[in-house]
Amino acid sequence: MKFPRFLLAMSAFTLAATSTGAIAHPKLVSSNPAANSTVKKPTSITLTFNEKLIAAAAKVDLTMTSMPGMGGHKPMKVTGFKSSVAADGKTLVLSLPRPLPAGGYKLDWHAVGGDTHPIHGGLTFNVR
Repeated sequence: MKFPRFLLAMSAFTLAATSTGAIAHPKLVSSNPAANSTVKKPTSITLTFNEKLIAAAAKVDLTMTSMPGMGGHKPMKVTGFKSSVAADGKTLVLSLPRPLPAGGYKLDWHAVGGDTHPIHGGLTFNVR
């Protein structure tokens, strides 16, 4: 039985359309604290992605951008935290040595998924 060319073309298109997950980049699906939220003094921060990350390539920069009562406060890089990828392979965890003090924060992340393409993003949140 011969298939008309348009059926072969449609089959190829369908296969290509349904297999794009293999070439998709990882995406941030949630964070704690959530973007633009206000939280009470967190001791950890988590970023959860839709696919596994390459742990050695994950990097996070955390900056305190504002401090209550300090209008001229210059951004200050937060250091001393440890970052790791959780057992699920999809969650990047920042373990803070002590709760974050009240203020505004900016978190910039860089990660690499199984497709080996680097991705990056950022979010802000406030601590009360």
